[in-house]
Amino acid sequence: MKATWELRAAFALRLSAMYGAEVPAYTTLVEVAHGINREVAARDGHSGRLGGIERVTAERHGAIRVGTPHELRQAAQIFAALGMRPVGFYDLREAAASSVPVVSTAFRPLDADELERNPFRVFTSMLTTADRRFFDADLERRLGTFLGRRELFPPELLELAGRAERDGGLEDGPAERFLTLAVAAFELSPEPVDRAWYGELERVSSVAADIGGVSRTHVNHLTPRVLDIDELYRRMTERGVTMIDRIQGPPRWAGPDVLLRQTSFRALAEPRRFREADGSVRAGTLRVRFGEVEARGIALTRAGRARYDELIGEPATVWEGRFPATERDLALEGFGFFRFQAAEPRVGTGPCADGAPRDLRGLLDSGLLTTHPIVYEDFLPRSAAGIFQSNLTDEGTRDTSADGTPHDLDWLSGVLERPVYDPFALYEEEQRRSLRDACAAIGRQDLGQQDLVRQDREDLDPSPS
Repeated sequence: MKATWELRAAFALRLSAMYGAEVPAYTTLVEVAHGINREVAARDGHSGRLGGIERVTAERHGAIRVGTPHELRQAAQIFAALGMRPVGFYDLREAAASSVPVVSTAFRPLDADELERNPFRVFTSMLTTADRRFFDADLERRLGTFLGRRELFPPELLELAGRAERDGGLEDGPAERFLTLAVAAFELSPEPVDRAWYGELERVSSVAADIGGVSRTHVNHLTPRVLDIDELYRRMTERGVTMIDRIQGPPRWAGPDVLLRQTSFRALAEPRRFREADGSVRAGTLRVRFGEVEARGIALTRAGRARYDELIGEPATVWEGRFPATERDLALEGFGFFRFQAAEPRVGTGPCADGAPRDLRGLLDSGLLTTHPIVYEDFLPRSAAGIFQSNLTDEGTRDTSADGTPHDLDWLSGVLERPVYDPFALYEEEQRRSLRDACAAIGRQDLGQQDLVRQDREDLDPSPS
């Protein structure tokens, strides 16, 4: 019997091997990332605070794109078989300056123990064909017809996925069949691309063409994690790999690593076959797939995220004056999420034992509690849109006079017929549980997170974007 996490780990490994065979530059990216990770781990004894070297080395996130709610629900079933649930709602239509007509979620494990076993994630985007800023009624109708004819995931794969979700895994034979079918579903299709249809969609958006102009989906990019993304950018450039123009996300600065920094090599011209108007098939190329890499930091609270949003785009010198400069300050100001542990069990002493605690500073100063950062497991809409934009063939078109279709997390839950989890709520619960357990260990059972950490979330937008 292969348990859920074993299926997830095996799928991530096989998907990485498949993508490396299809996009050799990805293999170079992984090799450089692994070399840097070994160097950082050897010289920096604190690198494990954001995940041990075993986890970081195995860590990947993938990205796929689908065209319809039906296709998205099927993808959700496959990822559910791997213990991956939809977390967060990302509207890249609003985050991108160019034409990126998609909304997205990320499928990933929820529990800290499952993330430690294998933190595989898949950032999954769906085309918004009813949005009149991008698609008129006629193009929406023709897109619907094209997408309705294709089958991304065979019935046998979906049946095995449902069984794996229900039973918490699969026996060895069905597990092998499931993994084979699942990886094959995300391979690049060899079928010829209708040049005229693809070109019509590409004039709207390269992303729309990549989703709705082909007969199957595919891995759009696969992303290893690196402990020094600036060094990776430099080394990849030295190897002659063309990178996008910058690293997306927070700047490099002297303070703690927070949220997510990402970059990629530029989309490659890959050989594809095209069907012409006269029915002939000719060779050509498309630029749609690229190799992304990420550096993950500490998850921020709503208050911390609001400050980040204020500072995004500002240089490091501005950050140094307006953002907490240490992990301790992040915890004390309620800007970062942490696991709290009792330094040593003590009964009847300290701030946890004699009434309501004075503040978190007192608990830390007394040595009763220690902090351990919670890694940010999710994504940033502006950074994702920036990566997409940097790899587009052109800006596409957008009718700014038309109204967009309103979508949000609740709408996406209805589309998926599954709950879409709020990432802030997941981090808050993990921190709250750690506080409860730590204070129970030092003699106080009823300590609440709100007595200690100022979240300032009432006046902030609860969405992750």
